[in-house]
Formats: sequence, structure tokens, C-alpha cells
Amino acid sequence: MDPATPDQPHHETLREAALKAEYETGKREATEQAAKTHVAIRVARMTVGSLLTLAGLAMMPLPGPGLPIVAFGLAILARDVAWADRLLHYVRAKIPTNDNGGMSRGALITMIVSGGAGLAFSIWLLT
Repeated sequence: MDPATPDQPHHETLREAALKAEYETGKREATEQAAKTHVAIRVARMTVGSLLTLAGLAMMPLPGPGLPIVAFGLAILARDVAWADRLLHYVRAKIPTNDNGGMSRGALITMIVSGGAGLAFSIWLLT
């Protein structure tokens, strides 16, 4: 990637690099507008996945379903970044499951009760 020239602002250089990367790595878009739309969707998906992952990490010491939220955020991120897919496999192995592969009843009840208690405490603090 060439550095921004005086007659081309830095954001234009970044935009061109994103479009070039989208053409090379994404689906074959028919138009530049389709490529721009797909870049915007990818950025939004990565933002949502990152925010959910961070919220899940915050829920680890706080009341709430930390690991499932981290796994959900990583699942969203895994569509675009390889490290999130590798980390998702590790996190899924850490989530308690029952014989059918679902979450155990005790884990679900614990998450619901702790999440509800955290919500009630937050509402109590705000009033």
C-alpha cells in the first residue's frame, strides 16, 4: 500500500485498500457499490462481535452468563478473523454441557439467577 500523497487524504488511501482487499478476499462483487456495502457489513459484524466478546469477558467476574456471551461474540467474529475461530473452539470446550451436548440445567439456572440478580441490583442502584 502506498502512503497517502499530499493530494490524496489518508482516509481515501484506507478506503481504496479496503476495497482492494474486499475484491481479493470476499465474494466477487459486481460493482464497487456492492464491495463498499460488503465492507460496511463486515466492519459492523466485527464491531458487534468485539463488543459482545468484551461484554462476556466483563461478565466473568460480574453476574451474568460470561462464557456463552464470549462464545457468541467469537462466533460472530469467526466469520471474518481466523484467530476468533480457533479461540471459539477452546471456549466451547470450557462451557459445561450435559450428555446431549446442551448446557446443563444447573449451569442454565445459575446463569439466569445470577443475571437476574445483577439486573435487579443495577435497577436498585439506579433508583
